[in-house]
Amino acid sequence: MKIRRLSSGDQDFQEALADVLAWDLSEDSRVDQIAKEIILKVRAAGDAAVLGYTEELDGLTVDSVGELEISAEELQAALAQVDDDQRRALEGAAERIRSYHQQQLQDSWEFTDPHGNQLGQRVTALDRVGVYVPGGQASYPSSVLMTLIPAKVAGVEELIVTVPTPNGERNTTVLAALAVAGADRVFTVGGAQAIAALAYGTESIPRVDKIVGPGGAFVAAAKKQVFGQVGIDLIAGPSEVCIIADKTANAEWTAWDLFSQAEHDADAQAILISDSPELLAAVHEHMSEALPKLKRAEIAAASLQDRGALIQVEDMAEAVQVANQIAPEHLELHVAEPEALLPEIKHAGAIFCGSASGESFGDYVAGPSHVLPTFGTARFASPLGVYDFQKRSSVIKLSDEGAAVLADLAVTLAESEGLEAHARAAALRASQN
Repeated sequence: MKIRRLSSGDQDFQEALADVLAWDLSEDSRVDQIAKEIILKVRAAGDAAVLGYTEELDGLTVDSVGELEISAEELQAALAQVDDDQRRALEGAAERIRSYHQQQLQDSWEFTDPHGNQLGQRVTALDRVGVYVPGGQASYPSSVLMTLIPAKVAGVEELIVTVPTPNGERNTTVLAALAVAGADRVFTVGGAQAIAALAYGTESIPRVDKIVGPGGAFVAAAKKQVFGQVGIDLIAGPSEVCIIADKTANAEWTAWDLFSQAEHDADAQAILISDSPELLAAVHEHMSEALPKLKRAEIAAASLQDRGALIQVEDMAEAVQVANQIAPEHLELHVAEPEALLPEIKHAGAIFCGSASGESFGDYVAGPSHVLPTFGTARFASPLGVYDFQKRSSVIKLSDEGAAVLADLAVTLAESEGLEAHARAAALRASQN
């Protein structure tokens, strides 16, 4: 098994680490141009353009967009078709996701200052959200639950889902997950045309306020281009895991957690940081033995060779420093006392404390959404949550006394900016008291 071995003591460590973390974020002009053309056509022709692209790109020919809508009865039928274990898993995961995100709900608030001014904030849910669900080979029922349920908990009135069904093939488990998560309307439309339809609306597909959910290159390009007309969640890069492990870590568990990211795709990233040379060697041995037996061995091998690394550091303090520099999507702490490291972790999408807390649980059933910031964006971004589906409005109610007191400050600031009408409007309030 080929994977880079780095040491923080090497003179070229920072250069070598940068090379491991490098990933081409440059825009593909061809993809961007095609996405732009699709958006313009959908915006101009509505349903007709959606039907044309659905036939051209998904091999699905229908007479109206109405025929592309999956009814609530069909979703429930799909839920009835999955086997008992699958249904139990979907519903059990949904309940855990729902319970976790209910803790994120924010309430409106207000207070009164010493001058009788009432100030506060109103928290309200978005009216309508669009959720893009990948179709075809990249079908992930777990992502359905992780995107729709936080929106439902937030109080979003209507969830419009688009999911491509190439050649008309529908994924029963995805449809079952949509039933469990409470999708309001579902259209079998994919690609940039789905993003355009959600952003601008067509005769049949309602315009939404925000679009969330993963997709391929054309979906990502379209989301970037419609941002501003609608909100978006994030532009996701390849999946990542970074594991900090000490000598107490279970080498076999650690090896399989690294595999769990590497098997996603060749661009996925799996990094292990440890102050124990023995642990690093044991993990490498387990991985070398197990890799040939993986069903997705070729993908995992490419990921580990191109973007993986085993990093030796001096101590746990340095391990945390390197992890913060990486700012990974998933950070696992396979150490004897994870709580001791937790206060020092500044940048990570999700933190898994202790060897038992495998990232795989986070992908499916732990509770927090698995839609997380990637490619170092955990430096400034957060996991998808209820707060992504709520907005806040400032509430300001000044008393007569308060207006008079604040007018003096407001007039001074307005005049310093050369805004005469602002100053006059504030001064008038003071003159009436």
